[in-house]
Amino acid sequence: MSQQTFQQTFQVTGMTCGHCVSAVEEEVGAIADVTDVTVDLASGRVTVGSDREVTTAEIAAAVDEAGYQLAS
Repeated sequence: MSQQTFQQTFQVTGMTCGHCVSAVEEEVGAIADVTDVTVDLASGRVTVGSDREVTTAEIAAAVDEAGYQLAS
């Protein structure tokens, strides 16, 4: 039986450079059960792959730790 995987996309504001991307990838990637983080700097989209549905609050906290915010 295969593990179900989840993919969610969030909008992040304030990212302007490669360092921003790295910071967000690092913090979001540290969330338990997150297996993949892809950041599109141009659009501000962060796509998260995980073994469970990660809550918006968890993503918001990680993005905040990186110094940015989820778009409302």
